[in-house]
Order: sequence, then C-alpha cells, then structure tokens
Amino acid sequence: MKIVLALGGNAISRKGERGDIPDQIRNSRATAEHIVDLVQAGHQVIATHGNGPQVGNILRRVESSRGFLYSLPLDICGAHTQGGMGYVFQRELINVFRARKMDKIALTIITQSLVDKNDPAFQNPTKPIGPFFTEEQIQPMIEKEGWVTVEDAGRGWRRVVPSPKPIQIIEERDIRKALEFGDVIVCCGGGGIPVVEKDGLLFGVEAVIDKDFGTSLLARRIGADLLVITTGVEKVAVHFNTPGQKWVDRLTASEARKYSDAGEFPAGSMGPKILAAIEFVEATGNDVIITLPEKTLEAIAGKTGTRIVRD
Repeated sequence: MKIVLALGGNAISRKGERGDIPDQIRNSRATAEHIVDLVQAGHQVIATHGNGPQVGNILRRVESSRGFLYSLPLDICGAHTQGGMGYVFQRELINVFRARKMDKIALTIITQSLVDKNDPAFQNPTKPIGPFFTEEQIQPMIEKEGWVTVEDAGRGWRRVVPSPKPIQIIEERDIRKALEFGDVIVCCGGGGIPVVEKDGLLFGVEAVIDKDFGTSLLARRIGADLLVITTGVEKVAVHFNTPGQKWVDRLTASEARKYSDAGEFPAGSMGPKILAAIEFVEATGNDVIITLPEKTLEAIAGKTGTRIVRD
C-alpha cells in the first residue's frame, strides 16, 4: 500500500523530556524503526511531522538575541525545522536501513503549502506560537512588531498567528517522483511552509499550517491508499477524561463528524486529526487509522487503533 504517515509530537519530543537534540535523535531513531517495519512489510511510505515545540524553541532564540542578531520571519523558522528535523529523520532512517541490510535510503523534501491570501484566517489569528511572556515583556513586541497576542489560560501572554487551510502542495510532483524509487520520503514538516501567490510568484507569510490538514491534503493529492495519523494515545476516545470515557475501534466519517460537531474532540488535540481524517475519507473512500507510532503495524492488521471509514 501507499501509506502517508503523519507523525505526532510524541514521535520526536515526549512529555517529561527536555526535548533537546539528544532527545529528538533518540525518539527519531525509535520512530524510524517503526517506519522501516512498514517498508519491510512491503508498503510505500511518506512521512510527515509536526514542529510545534521545535519552532517555538527557534522563536525563543530569536527573541533572546533581539538587538544583537537579525530577526527571522515565521516562514523561515518553519523552514529551519523542516531542514533540521528532516535531516535527523533521514539520517536515522538510513541507519536503520543499513542495520537491516536494506538497499534503501530516505530523503527530505522541503515542502511549501500554498494558501489563499484572502483566507479569513489572516484576519483572525488564533494559533499560539513561541514562549509565554508577562504582559510587560510582550508589550514592546506589540508596539514595535505589531504582534497580535492573547492571554493563555493564566499562564502568560503569547503571540498568535493565522493558521490558513492549505490548498496546494507546491512540491507534489517531486514527492510523486521520489516515491517511484521506493525510498522513504520525509516532507510537509509542520504542515508545510505557508506561501501565497502574487503575480505568479510565491511569497512566504507569517502563518502556520496545521500539520494534519497539510498531511490530509498531500495524501489526497498523491492517491494514498491509507492515511495513518500517530498521536499520544492508542485509540480515539469519546467523552474523554470523564466517567463515561469510551475507546473507539471504528467510526464512519459521518459518525466522526457528528462527534466532532458535538465538541467531543478539542481543537488543541484530537480535533484537527479527526477533521483531517474525515476530509481524506470523504474524498478518497480510503481508510484512516489513528494510533500510537509503535502500534502502526498492529493497527493496519486490525488489532488496535481507531479506524475511520467511509459510510
């Protein structure tokens, strides 16, 4: 099968860890083992990944060096994570291939996601990024940089940026061609670097793409047979963290939408994954699996995970 595998944050940085480079390398190596398991089982694999903690750390460095070094726009910060994280995944995948004596490689494709410059999201920034500040600390950025900010649940003030929906993967043709060689492709990091088109040219914008929406679009465009979204739980739950919590093995797209409309899946966690899954299922008729990275093969075999299917 042609599988698009969306790697959640726990595939790279895990709760309770510092999330530094040694942590990221160790977790990426473990994730690489699971990806190569899929290749050994005969599947074609394209892997995407989130970048929230990593791009936040880059922004911390930018703010810490303010007045000493030049600043970095958000699209460049996203590109830095694609290159750095892609390199680590690529290297560790190659190391696993070599350890298993498999004549394959992995490659990273820096990926841009085209968005509509008139997307309403640009007028309503909602996506928190970067570190927390006190009100006094963030005021100069509001005045000098024009930041839009929010107070985040009593934890401090944060910058918020637009999160428009992706409408095209610019490197789609290159991803298709690379897949023909049978190698693992790492792409669409952080949902893709957001760009807009003006007079036929591409320009980066101060925004972030939701990783799951970017991955779903890619999977639809390249004709994936299966979309696997990995996260920090083995299965999707309804009535999560309540006495009536129930783990779900299987949902139709309409059932998933019904639960979503009822507010079962929060926007900051499972919500985008469910909506991205619904988009893929409704467009292709193919299945989506949501599970832990290490449970992917078992989930494909129907032994665990939550499978979302067409009606």
